[in-house]
Amino acid sequence: MPRVSQDHLDARRRQILDGARACFARHGYEGATVRRLEEATGLSRGAIFHHFRDKESLFLALAEDDALRMADVVAEQGLVQVMRDLLDEPEKRTEEHAADWLGTRLEVSRRLRTDPDFRARWAERSEQLTAATRQRLIRQREAGNLRDDVDVTVLTSFLELVLEGLVSHLAMGLPADDMEPVLDLVEETVRRHRRSS
Repeated sequence: MPRVSQDHLDARRRQILDGARACFARHGYEGATVRRLEEATGLSRGAIFHHFRDKESLFLALAEDDALRMADVVAEQGLVQVMRDLLDEPEKRTEEHAADWLGTRLEVSRRLRTDPDFRARWAERSEQLTAATRQRLIRQREAGNLRDDVDVTVLTSFLELVLEGLVSHLAMGLPADDMEPVLDLVEETVRRHRRSS
């Protein structure tokens, strides 16, 4: 029997994650039945669960995938850029895919409130985004670009709270056309202001 290449396995895993993202966004965690996951991914349950132990593991992998992508952006450009990318999403991707990401993000929030086991498993994964944000802020402070009168932990919490507020705003379907100046203000709030002599 021929061996399957790692590239093929990676592509199959990506196919499952992309299909599952759409399925969880449309139907929620409970409504994403195995049959619906099969339809969304175009694969059999055997193929899906060859890559992921169970539905919970699949959902966590999907949420972790999103968190890792965000952490990469944070490390390079900061958390405010993640927020700007959220506003740009409809231009960058199809409306449907942007809605899928948002739906998955909201499902994560719901499960964090209602499922203690999920909350415990998610805590270690979400720390990656917090750590990336904190490290970026520390580098910015060391470069003299970040205000030094507020602790980095407080600034990290502030930026994460703004992100959650933006996600909620978008989830409610409220207009986002006027959000860029708000994000400019958020960015300005954490910057160091040099006094002119």
